[in-house]
Amino acid sequence: MADEQEIDELADERQTDKPQVLRDTDDDARRLARTLVRGARYMALAVLDPETGFPSASRALTGTDVDGVPVILVSGLSGHTKGLVADPRCSLLAGEPGKGDPLAHPRITVQCLAEGVVRDTPEHARVRQRFLDRHPKAALYADFGDFRFFRITPQAASLNGGFGRAYMLTGSDLVIPEPGMTAEWLDLQEKLKNMSEQAQKIAARLGTENGKNWRFGGVDRAGIDLIAGDFQLRHEFDLLAESPQAVLDYVFEIANIR
Repeated sequence: MADEQEIDELADERQTDKPQVLRDTDDDARRLARTLVRGARYMALAVLDPETGFPSASRALTGTDVDGVPVILVSGLSGHTKGLVADPRCSLLAGEPGKGDPLAHPRITVQCLAEGVVRDTPEHARVRQRFLDRHPKAALYADFGDFRFFRITPQAASLNGGFGRAYMLTGSDLVIPEPGMTAEWLDLQEKLKNMSEQAQKIAARLGTENGKNWRFGGVDRAGIDLIAGDFQLRHEFDLLAESPQAVLDYVFEIANIR
């Protein structure tokens, strides 16, 4: 009969022979994860129903704050808002299927904690402006008394980049460090609104469809958002921008390359 050491060795061999479900999380996986979350116009939002305790899924328009944290605007009358107030634990699902098998396309599930944004604060003004720059039609109801913004802060995430490409990420993988929540960055966002020609050129360089009226929909230290009607594109920088001027220099450099 095999002794305990032989049994342990056999168990180790079997464990080694098992296929690895998760890949090591590398910079490419982190970049894909950030692009999926920050480039989403909307996501599936799952909360815990306060009456039944069951998970409840809905769809929510999403934006991002300057630190990359997802932001939603919801009515206090909706079930998912009541769920978030009762229990801040929630999940977001981002990633749209294309042609063929929908499971072959990247998607990410992010476990988050929700926190309401208090009205009449600098934080609320910043979040509101960034959200409306991305979703202008939301201005029709954003200031209604029963509507409120929530920051949905990532805690952990599961990324599926397609068949055989599964990764686990931490919340910090999706949040921009030292985001620079200053007036200079907010001024930069205003400047970019009037730079449609540069937005059009950058969109063309990134391989988007020609003929669209592309505009800048947002900016942060990690990248820029380009929007054309119902289309949205997230372009991540290779490195975090050191200043608003560095972003402007980058935009003009890329836009002027023939």
